Amino acid sequence: MNKGVKILLTSALGIGLLTGCNQQAADSKNNKDMEQKVLAAEKGEVEVIKPHQGLNQKPIPLKMERVGPNEVNVEMTSQITDIEIDKGKMYKAWTFNGEAPGPLVVVNEGDTINFTLKNMDPAIPHSMDFHAVHASPSKDFTNVEPDETGTFSYPANKPGVFMYHCGTSPVLSHIANGMHGTIIVKPKAGYPTDKDIDREFVIVQNEWYKYNDLEDFTNGVPSHVVMSTKALKEGDQNTNGDTFSLKDKPLLAKVGDKVRIYVNNVGPNEVSSFHVVGTVFDDVYMDGNPFNHMKGLQTVMLPASGGAVVEFTVTREGSYSILTHQFNHAQKGAVAILKVTETGEDDGTATMGH
Repeated sequence: MNKGVKILLTSALGIGLLTGCNQQAADSKNNKDMEQKVLAAEKGEVEVIKPHQGLNQKPIPLKMERVGPNEVNVEMTSQITDIEIDKGKMYKAWTFNGEAPGPLVVVNEGDTINFTLKNMDPAIPHSMDFHAVHASPSKDFTNVEPDETGTFSYPANKPGVFMYHCGTSPVLSHIANGMHGTIIVKPKAGYPTDKDIDREFVIVQNEWYKYNDLEDFTNGVPSHVVMSTKALKEGDQNTNGDTFSLKDKPLLAKVGDKVRIYVNNVGPNEVSSFHVVGTVFDDVYMDGNPFNHMKGLQTVMLPASGGAVVEFTVTREGSYSILTHQFNHAQKGAVAILKVTETGEDDGTATMGH
């Protein structure tokens, strides 16, 4: 064999050995990375995506301005904000306006909504899908890129209690990470029972899963199912979706009050069997539409995104649990307390709930 062939064979062998070593090293690293990911998943320690690490944007208040008899400007932000979903458990939520569920939007039947979304998320596009409007999804619900602003207009011609959410793909990830909320379109002629109502509240039910884990969002079960209240007027309670706020500081009513609750199940996956312990619903308007009037219900079934207006009378003092009658979800946190006293004020006594 000549010298040139020997050198060529030796070089090829060396390259092969080097390639094999590099491949083994790469395989070893990949295996270690996979092991770490598996261990993290088993511990529920899914890593926050890099652009969101250390990011906790201060909530920006919702901006609403009526600019005409049937026209309203609504400005919202998409942002990354830490939410305490259980005592001591934080979730780096993808949010509207730093709230999860997002802030309550209230307009009138027949309004045109001029909607602006400012995307403060440095890494991910977001969008808005209002269930309350007639729109072209491919044009009116389009993505707003990071650090950009989008403006869209559409009519809200049907009264009711509707969900809104981010519609950016994968939609499930955006909703489950916190980008959901409620819009109420008030009926032009009101509800037949308006004159009888003494107290009004908004209750929103949502679920939490492993952080930003599309597999868990898709095939898992929620770790927490929770309820929040959103402020109808200045001074009302306004909470995030957590297991404790509406137990530690219950909603209040007076003996004899007829109470109205605007309720919305924003999911993203589970059904809500909405129920108030200790009473029967006098009047129910499914999806919040006055045309869909029902009476004397014990439980209202709300699919994911479903809404309703429920009304009931509280006849005795005590703690009334507001919950989903799917008790595995109530056990995971989906309980709020309505405290009823003789005066309608908190008397300092302990509440009792499910």
